[in-house]
Amino acid sequence: MKMTQKTLHIINGDSLVSRLHDIGIHDDQLVWREMLCEGKTVFNLASDDFKNARVNYLAQFEATEETYVTSFLKPLLETNYKEYTSIVLWFEYDVFCHINMIAALSYLKTKKLDIPIYLVCSGWIPKETHLKGLGELTDKQLLKHYNEKITLTKYDIMLANELWRLYCTDDHTIFKEFVTHKSSFPYLSNCISAHLKRFPDVTNGLNILETNILKIIKKEKIKSIHHLTGYVLQYQGYYGFGDLQIKNIIHKLAGFFEIQKEQVVLNRQGHLALDHIKSFYDLVTDDTIFGGCKKYEYCYHPTQQILTKHE
Repeated sequence: MKMTQKTLHIINGDSLVSRLHDIGIHDDQLVWREMLCEGKTVFNLASDDFKNARVNYLAQFEATEETYVTSFLKPLLETNYKEYTSIVLWFEYDVFCHINMIAALSYLKTKKLDIPIYLVCSGWIPKETHLKGLGELTDKQLLKHYNEKITLTKYDIMLANELWRLYCTDDHTIFKEFVTHKSSFPYLSNCISAHLKRFPDVTNGLNILETNILKIIKKEKIKSIHHLTGYVLQYQGYYGFGDLQIKNIIHKLAGFFEIQKEQVVLNRQGHLALDHIKSFYDLVTDDTIFGGCKKYEYCYHPTQQILTKHE
């Protein structure tokens, strides 16, 4: 007797729920409401240690344990994955999405499923100048992406599991070895490289996104923090951060700029940092953690594209 085809879609945000219905996809959906690219993580998503680590981190955004369990953990842990004949993951080209994606695949690996797992991943669109998120695609483009979805291999899932395991450790230097690994993930190498650049540059103590914000302030006529936030959101490359995350980074950089005559301008420290003349490592150091790795225990070397332990 032939089994009835039943597909589960794991999607990267609530905005896609109605969009899939609009293009004629009415299968079951599981919405991934997490941002594992920031804060402490634990390898086993089903463990109390994972839940406690995330609840503690997300408390700063006024998320409670109850809302976290209801919106993310309960749907993830209580879904019966074995009732499906295929699973489709909808994640984008950026670091924000890729870290969520490898965690999702690591969790699915624990279910020992013998079914096809697919990936719909947006990014470069022909004749477009910027990378596009799934929510930015037209219905026609979204359907085309779905029809051309990527079949993930057992190696891809094993690789995602290994990367998630590594992300949850206190040493991310080994990520460098995975930049050249071949896989079915079209943007994985870009995201690994971008992740390494989230650590402070060995010369000025700022990471690449923080330095790029200073470049925008110097180059453009920025009228306000709100104006600056919009610029950074548009020109952040492979990070995929939301406005709240960008505003937090800008707030951290407050010592490098000032507002003069309705324009945001670099101060002396901003120019010294941008020109890599002085290191501000000690000024900006905080307890930021990526997975299991403390941001300020490592330095990024742009010429060799490697991380080393901070001396």
